[in-house]
Amino acid sequence: MVTLNRIYTRTGDKGTTSLATGERVPKHTLRIESYGTVDETNAAIGIARLATADDARLDAMLSRIQNDLFDLGADLATPGKTKEELGYEPLRIVEAQVTRLEHEIDTLNANLAPLRSFVLPGGTAAAAHLHLARAICRRAERLMVALEAAEPGLVSEPALKYVNRLSDFLFVAARYVNWAPDGRGPGDVLWTPGANR
Repeated sequence: MVTLNRIYTRTGDKGTTSLATGERVPKHTLRIESYGTVDETNAAIGIARLATADDARLDAMLSRIQNDLFDLGADLATPGKTKEELGYEPLRIVEAQVTRLEHEIDTLNANLAPLRSFVLPGGTAAAAHLHLARAICRRAERLMVALEAAEPGLVSEPALKYVNRLSDFLFVAARYVNWAPDGRGPGDVLWTPGANR
C-alpha cells in the first residue's frame, strides 16, 4: 500500500523525477509525458463521471477504468524491470483488463444505431466530457507508441492494447449517453462535410 505523509519533497525542483525503480529522469522524457497524459485522461474521466452519475452501470465501468489507469501509470513508471531485478512483482496491465474493456464496449454498443458519418464531440454534457477524455487518451496512446519506438520492448503489449481499447470505449460511451437508454437523448451529433462553405 502506498503511504503519502508528505506531499512536497523538493526532489523535483530541478526538473527531474523518480521512476518506480528509483532512477531519476528529466520530467520532459517520453516516459513521464506518457504516464502524465494517462493521468490527464484519468482526470478527464473523473469530470465525465460527474455527468454520468445517474447511470450506475456506466459509472461502475468508468470507476474500474480510473483504477486501471493508475495500474497503467505504475506499469509505465517501471520500465522493463523483472521481479528478480526489482525484488518485487511490478504492477502490469494484463490481458484480462483489455478483455473486460472489449466486453464493456460491446455491452454499450449493442443497441446503438450503425454510424453513417463521423461524430462531432457534443450532444449532452456527459458525451462532451467523454469525447474530451477520448481525445486525451488518444494523445496518451501516441506518446506510448513513440516511447515504445524509442525504447523497444519497454512498453508492454497489454498496456498498448489497453490504451487503444480505452479510446474506443470512451467513443462508444459518448454515443451511448447521447442516445440514452430511455430514448430521450439527442442522438449522435454528426459531421456534415462542407456544411459551412
